Amino acid sequence: MLTLWPLSLLMRLLVRLRQGLYLSGMLKRHAAPVLVVVVGNVVAGGGGKTPTVIALVEHLRARGLKPGVISRGYGRRKSADGGDCREVRSDSPVAEVGDEPALVRRRTQVPVFVARRRIDAARALLAAYPQVNILLSDDGLQHLALARDIEICVFGDLGLGNGLLLPAGPLREPWPRYVDLVLHTGQQPAFTGHAARRALANTASDASGRVVALDSLRGTLVAVAGTAQPQAFFEMLQARGLVLARTDALPDHAGPSDYEHWLTTLREEFRSGPVTVLCTEKDAAKLWAVCPEALAVPLVFDLPPAFLNEFDRLLHAAFSAHLSSTYTD
Repeated sequence: MLTLWPLSLLMRLLVRLRQGLYLSGMLKRHAAPVLVVVVGNVVAGGGGKTPTVIALVEHLRARGLKPGVISRGYGRRKSADGGDCREVRSDSPVAEVGDEPALVRRRTQVPVFVARRRIDAARALLAAYPQVNILLSDDGLQHLALARDIEICVFGDLGLGNGLLLPAGPLREPWPRYVDLVLHTGQQPAFTGHAARRALANTASDASGRVVALDSLRGTLVAVAGTAQPQAFFEMLQARGLVLARTDALPDHAGPSDYEHWLTTLREEFRSGPVTVLCTEKDAAKLWAVCPEALAVPLVFDLPPAFLNEFDRLLHAAFSAHLSSTYTD
């Protein structure tokens, strides 16, 4: 780590320089015509951003709003038509839209668009769905080219790690930095902030929609997870009393070929009898293509009332500012 420390200092300098260029106006920030809420993190890897976005979508709809979601779609390949900006539909190839946007679309059924430049995704979404009156950006805290009204920073079990920037530590930018809300999704919050509750659902389902109670599972159980924190998924399954014959962690945002190779290896090992495969909902979008009988276990993600109250207060202030700005113009 000591050998990487100078590079970490250089990273800090470059990040501060880039932030200064946006603050000074030398680099342009693009504003969407509706409210924008960014849900991101300062730590490389997962921290619970996507479950937070899904929970906020449900909260906003309960309030009578019409949300849409934009994302970069990390890990996706260029689409067949060569375009970068794409709508995420229920039948969109995961390889072209990204596993997390596909999960958001499947869970919420709200409009979801992906593009490298988030403003392109925002404009395309609003052109196709003009009834949308608020956008949630899944990730993008460091994507300063997109103007935002509310920033939410999410932390997982890692917290701040060693507190150093990449590559000597896990931070994408220096912390602390100003954000409107801090949310912890891990078991032990690293510092002051709201804490969400994460738990597995009581049932799992396969590609056909067949629902199975977790407590009813017997026989040879194998769990696989291609997430930033696969061990957390395995531990939650074991905490439910499931005896896992094998647990396999794939790379975060693993591609379809990774799951195909994993499944081939699994079947070679367990030739003698049936195996029940358990995975996360994020994995299911790719795993079901080669293993439709795999059971995806949903995550139950509850945002604390105090967090939602503060979010609603910020939302009200932001909407008032937008209305005032529109009236003045």
